[in-house]
Amino acid sequence: MSNFTRRAFIKASMAGFGTAVISTGLMGCSDDDDEVPVSPIIPVAFNHGVASGDPLDNAVIIWTRVTPLSAVDSVSVSWQVATDAEFNDLVHNGTTEAEAGSDFTVKIDLQQLAANTRYYYRFVSGETFSPVGMTKTLPVGSVAQVKLAVFSCANYPAGQFNAYHSAAKLDDLDAVVHLGDYIYEYGDGGFATENAEAIGRALPADNNTECITLEDYRKRYALYRSDTSLQQLHQQVPFITVWDDHEVTNDAWRDGAENHNEGEGDYQVRKAAGLQAYFEWLPIRPIATSDYERIFRSFQFGDLVNLHMLDTRLLARDEQLDYQNFIDPTTGQLDAIGFTTAMSANRSLLGAEQIGWLQSGLVASSATWQVLGQQILMGRMNVPAELLAGFANPSPALLQTFGELAQIKGRIAAGDPTVTEQERARVAIEIPYNLDAWDGYAVEREVVLGTAKSLNHNLVVLAGDTHNAWANNLTDQSGSNVGVEFATAGVSSPGLETFLSVPESFVPQAEQALQVLVNDLQYTNIANRGYMVVTFTEQAATAQWVHLDTVASTNYQTLEGRSNTLTVAAGTNVIQS
Repeated sequence: MSNFTRRAFIKASMAGFGTAVISTGLMGCSDDDDEVPVSPIIPVAFNHGVASGDPLDNAVIIWTRVTPLSAVDSVSVSWQVATDAEFNDLVHNGTTEAEAGSDFTVKIDLQQLAANTRYYYRFVSGETFSPVGMTKTLPVGSVAQVKLAVFSCANYPAGQFNAYHSAAKLDDLDAVVHLGDYIYEYGDGGFATENAEAIGRALPADNNTECITLEDYRKRYALYRSDTSLQQLHQQVPFITVWDDHEVTNDAWRDGAENHNEGEGDYQVRKAAGLQAYFEWLPIRPIATSDYERIFRSFQFGDLVNLHMLDTRLLARDEQLDYQNFIDPTTGQLDAIGFTTAMSANRSLLGAEQIGWLQSGLVASSATWQVLGQQILMGRMNVPAELLAGFANPSPALLQTFGELAQIKGRIAAGDPTVTEQERARVAIEIPYNLDAWDGYAVEREVVLGTAKSLNHNLVVLAGDTHNAWANNLTDQSGSNVGVEFATAGVSSPGLETFLSVPESFVPQAEQALQVLVNDLQYTNIANRGYMVVTFTEQAATAQWVHLDTVASTNYQTLEGRSNTLTVAAGTNVIQS
């Protein structure tokens, strides 16, 4: 592989997979049936439902996966698209082959559609019909409202996909935005698999090891897409997606990953396999022919919202910094100068090409809201340095320290004259708690925030990755308010409550302490799974966090007292409490 560049290798490895068939309307029929060969009917099933995605004002991708019930290399599949559920007003149809080389997945890029229009679609193979899907094109011109459901971190063995089931009950969504970790690569014994068998979510015997090969990733997608709640949501609403790390492996970066270990082969080969399965199984449109590595792209909802989907994970990211590399093994003290120097370096997250594309898009757009759909927290999540050791080795003492430091900082803010110098010293030095987030790539964050500030945009950043819910005011290094961040909880992956072993009775205090300790943090929920609904109007952007009481059973309830709604008014860039 030494003669290949990284991108050339991936393109050569994955050329042609997951390619969408272009459909421009109704296809004519032959006048001479005798000239049309009759193919034998191959029994099939549509076990993985249907889906749509990447909607534009005149186009949308529709998707299915055919399961042949006998050993074949390809299966003939037709598609039908109509403006009515009975398929009387047919506007698109055609036939293609579902082939083993693309895991029998089918993607059709429907073009020449009408803006802001609902369409119904289905697939047919032989005498078998798929479920009927619904999709919708984007609006043009003046738009009164855009409503998006936002998801991240769906771990099949960790719990039921109740968040998808809950969102499927909503009938006014314009799109679903999935911010990554659509699947998890771990095998049995990996992250959050300990209760899988008890809750009926065990990995199957032929896919219960860590995903490394193309066949591993394909089977994992097939498992996830067998979930009826996920199928139902895909069937009803178009998805706009980006990947995060677990679509390949944990804490991935451009040239490696924390969870890519010796004996697991070449990382680039593994990454290529993960991305190939992603493009085969999700209704996503490549931004350029046969380019399956760059997925940054924009979606225009009339004059109201311009949604820019970013890749902060696999394309250009430099390897994450690690605090352990800056701690003196003898004294246990942090090398503050060395750490600060490393943090000040212009470390790549988006990369020059993607930053240039984003800046051009922000400059060109006059939409009321500029929205970044991306994977990781952008807000400054700085905490007192004293907590660093506790994060590395969580214990009950850490929770006590949290409370003590929050109390000290609260007293300082209130002007309490009894605060001692020793107490002030405990909270004087603050450091980021998560270097895998934008906090570890501070220079590029300033570039993005500076661009939005210079253009006087209303900036809303959507984030996932942490499994917890957050709301941050986004400030630049000078302290100016530039935008806001709304971060969704995970669909099923456990969060800080598990990582820090927070007792349920202490959760409210821990959340309150975090909001005191982290300057720009306006809201958090560290204990419940769910999703976000973000609604945009000309006047305001409103985030509603929907939290559910369990992922251990499909018998769930919405936690009204643990959910929250926050708003940012246009022109303010500050969350209203």
